[in-house]
Amino acid sequence: MAYYDYALLVTTVCFIDAPEIAFREAYRILKTGGFIIVGLIDKDSTLGRKYEEKKSENKFYKDANFHSVHEIQCDLMKAGFSNIEHVQALLPGDTDDNYAPKVKQGYGEGSFVVLRGQKHDA
Repeated sequence: MAYYDYALLVTTVCFIDAPEIAFREAYRILKTGGFIIVGLIDKDSTLGRKYEEKKSENKFYKDANFHSVHEIQCDLMKAGFSNIEHVQALLPGDTDDNYAPKVKQGYGEGSFVVLRGQKHDA
C-alpha cells in the first residue's frame, strides 16, 4: 500500500456526509508524521452564516452542510490526529476594494480557516 505525506481537503468537508469517516481514511493512508490539511468556511463566521442563510438560493452551496472549526477539530481528533494547528483568512476589514491577503494564527475572526493535524502512530 502507498503511504502519503499529506492529504488535502479544501472546501470539500461541507459536501461530505460524515467527515470523520473521511478523516479516518486519510489517517489510514498517511505515513507516520504525515499531515491532513482541511480548509473550510467556518459556519460560525460572518461569511459562514451568510452562506448558510442563503444556501438554498446558491447553486454551489444548496447541498452544503457547513461545519464549525470546533466540530472539524473534534472529528480530526476522533480520527486519531493530534497537534492540530489553525490559521485563518478573510478577516474583518478585508474587502474587495481594499484587499491585501492576510493570514492570522488561530480561528474565530476569519471566515476561511485551515486546520492541520498530524498522524502519530503508537
